[in-house]
Amino acid sequence: MKAIMLMFDSLNRRHLPPYGCDWTQAPNFHRLAERTATFDNSYVCSMPCMPARRDLHSGRPNFLHTDWSPLQPWDDSVPEMLRDSGVSSHLITDHYHYLEDGGGGYHQRYSTYQFIRGQEGDPWVGQVAPPTPPANINGKGRDQDWVNRQFFQTEEDYPQTQTFKGGLDFLERNHAEDRWFLQIETFDPHEPFCSPERFQSLYKQAGEEPIFDWPAYDDVKETPEEVERARANYAALLTQCDENLGRILDTMDRHNMWEDTMLIVCTDHGFLLGEHNRWAKNLPTMWNEIAHTPFFVWDPRFPDAAGERREALVQPAIDLGPTLLTFFDLEATPDMTGGDLAPVMEKDQSIREDAIFGYFGMPVHYTDGRYVYMREPVDSEQSCHLYSSVPSNFRSRWSPNDWETAELVEPLPFSKGYPVLRRDAKKRLKAPENGEPNHRLFDLESDPFQADPLQSPSVEEHILDRMKILMEEAHAPEEIMKRYGFAITS
Repeated sequence: MKAIMLMFDSLNRRHLPPYGCDWTQAPNFHRLAERTATFDNSYVCSMPCMPARRDLHSGRPNFLHTDWSPLQPWDDSVPEMLRDSGVSSHLITDHYHYLEDGGGGYHQRYSTYQFIRGQEGDPWVGQVAPPTPPANINGKGRDQDWVNRQFFQTEEDYPQTQTFKGGLDFLERNHAEDRWFLQIETFDPHEPFCSPERFQSLYKQAGEEPIFDWPAYDDVKETPEEVERARANYAALLTQCDENLGRILDTMDRHNMWEDTMLIVCTDHGFLLGEHNRWAKNLPTMWNEIAHTPFFVWDPRFPDAAGERREALVQPAIDLGPTLLTFFDLEATPDMTGGDLAPVMEKDQSIREDAIFGYFGMPVHYTDGRYVYMREPVDSEQSCHLYSSVPSNFRSRWSPNDWETAELVEPLPFSKGYPVLRRDAKKRLKAPENGEPNHRLFDLESDPFQADPLQSPSVEEHILDRMKILMEEAHAPEEIMKRYGFAITS
């Protein structure tokens, strides 16, 4: 048995044909849905990029204890567990955050790995004086991005193309071998929405227009025409992703890999493209365009699931680890809170009643598949801490100020006896936007676009009971429980 995980970044489910979109050109996603089970209630867990990947390795949420961080000494790592059991695990990726301080310790857990350079602000090509960018209205453009783009002269030069080329090369050389796991991971369609002209031409408007493929993480301040330009650029990049997806499907067809190879197609999170008058992610309110993700699985043990929909609530970030382990006849560890997806694939049998998700320090979100509840901090003055034993931030080492508040504390319930460094997190915490908590409840059955918050004290009371249980099961620190207004159970 073998498994392929194809992971995109910032894939918005509402722009995919299997989820109802009728204007993006993505025929291979439609073809994918015919060969796999399509999940209708897939949600994120820890956010954003590296927290989601830490969940993938460890099979448990980490957003209640820290933010963007390296893999910790006590974290279970599914690729490492596969490797150590004799299942070859290979990573091919252009996701450059693995190469930063806050991405340490991840890729070394695989048997082998290959990096493709040049995405976004990847410090790839050394050029002291950056080029003058063309006329553009990019709100978040970076000089390094314009340096990197100079080297994308043909489609073969683009990092996404090279990433898929590496993955396809692995499949051609190893398709007849047994017991391997391949993770093909592309940064696209993450911003900037930069793609070859062939794809852009499918969506271009009449006349010359300024480039707008990297909106700021902010409110929408652009004109409706500019918003449409950004969406068109996203769609063009999505179509490029779709074409490369088709190359994977073609390879599986050609080598008849469907009989013994699991295929997982997923994303770390979605992306706001002007919905709710916002761009991107990393904002307190995690709307469904960010949190409710596309997810497709083919499992050769359950061939009847091909072309079917699955309604059970899942969280790929924490469920895929246990699923892959059991697929290769291994056992999930006691610290993993995710579940094996086999019952969902076989009979659409639920593996969880509900779920929590979020960013560290921002609102904690809850869903049971029907309701989504966003709970802001009740006591924003409550002191809180980051728990990490690897002294690295997102793009830097710990500063002297970070070390001033650091102390070695007793092991966490899941840190396998390792003592843990704890430091003050005040600078990482965000108070409610308007000073007072603005908890919001949405009924997706009657309000799928989350336009009208629901007032239902009885539903909210039930959700609060469940949130408390879920946070306790994840071993949320006492100060985090207090921050969100939950009494501590003695």
